[in-house]
Parts: sequence; structure tokens; C-alpha cells
Amino acid sequence: MKKIIILLLFVFIYNVNLASMENKPYHHLPDGTFRNPEGSPVRDSSFNWSYKIFNKEKKKLDMNVPTNHVINKKQVLENLERHKNNDYVAWIGHATFLIKLGDTTIITDPVFEKNMGPLIFGPKRFVDPAIDLKELPEVNLFLLTHNHYDHLSTRTIQRFPYKKSKVLAPLKLGKYFTKNGFSDVSEMDWYDQIKVNDLKITLVPAVHWSKRSLWDTNKTLWGSFLIEYKNKKIFFASDTGYGNIYKELGEKYGPIDLTFINIGAYNFYPMAPQKDKSIYHTNPEEALNIGKDLKSKKVLGMHWGTVVLSLEPLFEPPKRFKNSSNQYGYHPDDAIIFKIGQIETLEKLLGKF
Repeated sequence: MKKIIILLLFVFIYNVNLASMENKPYHHLPDGTFRNPEGSPVRDSSFNWSYKIFNKEKKKLDMNVPTNHVINKKQVLENLERHKNNDYVAWIGHATFLIKLGDTTIITDPVFEKNMGPLIFGPKRFVDPAIDLKELPEVNLFLLTHNHYDHLSTRTIQRFPYKKSKVLAPLKLGKYFTKNGFSDVSEMDWYDQIKVNDLKITLVPAVHWSKRSLWDTNKTLWGSFLIEYKNKKIFFASDTGYGNIYKELGEKYGPIDLTFINIGAYNFYPMAPQKDKSIYHTNPEEALNIGKDLKSKKVLGMHWGTVVLSLEPLFEPPKRFKNSSNQYGYHPDDAIIFKIGQIETLEKLLGKF
């Protein structure tokens, strides 16, 4: 009798779990990990990562930084003060932006350390952040796209001066904030929407992955943020490769007014079988194609010019981005490249609204 009860209990639990999984979205796997949207590209099995090869090839890169790539910090601070009552976009470096929309000042994926990795490890920046962490204007909203070290810095989170900020992060990433003094933290699944002041923010899919150690691959979600403000739509992409999902997002949410999109970290040849191609980071042409799929009126290139994560020449991404713009229906002026520290009003970028 006891064995029969145990068997029935086992069958019941199995059926409950099976029913539960049938109701879960495609990107949720039974083991609690996540995967990319259906139909996304998959990693080539012939990709063979090697620190030895990477460091050998990295030494061939020209590490000279043009003086006009970075705006003087004094000028940046003066411009932040001058625009404090305007809606604006400011590039701090890599994927870190300040985006001021009405009464809300957003920061994206802030990393303010010299190296992008744990403690003293990880790739070192060749360009400092446009301003120091302590020099940030008041931030109300902290957007985190995923857990890679060049986007999620626990040291920045620990030292962040505005811990009353609202935090929006993909599933299973809230712990990094709650244990470091943030009290208003919301984890989001794809297509979840949250209102913050006069903004509507939606977490949408990206073609990427998550990992911070040998044991946590894809245990936390990744995503991009759609920000709706007044009659404008701003798309802040996570790191992403190109995928069919962007045509779907364009149909569902387009047209977009401005898309922030990664244009660097795409060449891992000769470790990868193909040059200038990564399923997890768009090259400049793929970034423009995503903009086209999203029906985005303008695209702004990010995730370049700050730290060496791959093997393309340091300043190739913006040139290819501009030079290829016409092929994807953009005027070169609408394929926007910022200098680190550059601040532009939203009106200048998008016109009056």
C-alpha cells in the first residue's frame, strides 16, 4: 500500500510539473535556465575559445586612441549642468548611458571600474568613463540588461550613490541590488511592462546569453528595454546577435524613434570559423539590419571604443556603421556615433515632440 501511495504521489508531482512547463514561455527551460527566442542562431561547434590565441591576436591591434574620441571631463560636467532641465542622452562609455526623460534620469548598465571582471581580473578599459561615479547627477531609474561583467558591475552597484533609484532587471538578477541597499527592485520577464513616472518600460527579448562563473550559464535572463515617453519610443538593446525576433518586435512595437544598438565585439577569428561574425554581438551591418527590422528612424551605435573584448580594429565599428547606413535605408546622419562624454538633447536627436 505504501509503495502504491508513493507511486501515485510521484505521478501526481510529475504531471503537475509537466503541466507547469507546458504553460511556460519558450525561453524558460525545465531546469530553470533560459534560452534565446525560437529560431535564433546557435553557436557553431567549431568555435574554440583560447586565451592564448586571443592575447596573441590582441597584441596586433593598434591601441592608439584619437584625441577627438573623448570629451574633456570638465566640459562633460559643464554640459550636464547646462542640460539639467532638458531631455538628453549622454554616453559615459561602452553600454553606460544617462538618458533624461522628463522627471526621470535613467542609467544603463553602469560600469565605472578600470577593468571589466571580478576584482582585478578581466579586460581593462583603454578609455576611462566620461565622469566618475560620484559625479553622476541624481539617477531615478537603473536599467540592467544582463549579467556579463561589462554590464553588471557589483563594485559599481555597491558604491552607487543613488540607492533609492528604481531598478529594473531581467529575472533572477534582483539579488545583486537587494543585498547592496537598493529597496525598489523589480525583476522582469520578456514582455513584462512597468510604469515609472511618465514612462512605460517593457523588457523584450535579445539574442544573447548569461554567465558570470563556471556554474551559472543562462541561469539569469537577459533582455532589451523599450522605453515609451510621451509620443516617442526608445529601444535600448542588450548585447545581442541578429535574429528573426527583431522583425517580430518591429511588427509589435514599431516604428521606433531611436535604437541604441551594439556595434562592437563581433570578431573572434581565428578562434571562430568566420571573421567578423558572432551570434551574440551584431557587427555594424547586422546592427543596422536590426534597426531596419524595428522600423527605427534612427540608430545609435554603442558597445565599442571603451574596452577590447574582441579582435576587430578598435575604431572600425563606427566607420562601418556609417559607411553601410545607406544599404539599410538610413542617411549617414541617422546612424549616430557619439564621442565618449557627448551629450545631446532629445530634441536635437529626434526633433520637436
